[in-house]
Amino acid sequence: MKKILLASALLTSSVLMPVVAADYVIDTKGAHASINFQASHLGYSVLAGRFNEFSGNFSYDKDNIAASKVTVTIDTSSFDSNHAKRDKHVRSDDFLDVSKYAQATFVSNKVEDKGNGKLTITGDFTMHGVSKPLIIDAVKIGEGSDPWGGYRAGFSGTATIAMADFGFKKDFGKVDLILHIEGIRQ
Repeated sequence: MKKILLASALLTSSVLMPVVAADYVIDTKGAHASINFQASHLGYSVLAGRFNEFSGNFSYDKDNIAASKVTVTIDTSSFDSNHAKRDKHVRSDDFLDVSKYAQATFVSNKVEDKGNGKLTITGDFTMHGVSKPLIIDAVKIGEGSDPWGGYRAGFSGTATIAMADFGFKKDFGKVDLILHIEGIRQ
């Protein structure tokens, strides 16, 4: 009888407990995530590239999107536009000043469900010693079991920053961020 009561209590408590968002680590080791950028180059073409080193995590619950959270840290010295001389210049104190500001961070403070897998992620982006609000328009790509016994969720998103907002010595206008994030549930 005690076993039946204990089993009933456990079952009842598990049904009544709120669902908690699952925690994910962004899969940078498997190269299943990227932080890309593009910006106008003198008004004549588009310069594209990426940050090669970053880490982060997120919490996600498809039944309670508002409980979701995202945190990302970018190694600014990993700036890569596929041109060594330009990369060295962008890493200098004219732009990123990586010797002084080795990291950029994003910490969400609100996630809104826009329907049909679309999300708006609002948070604080800190780069070059300056924090500014950033809005990421995101879309859920999918989620499910992977071939290695894990569980994954993936998203893509875009955001735009103005270089002038972050106090760079040189300002070439706006930079579009293109994000592809795949996380492994912990």
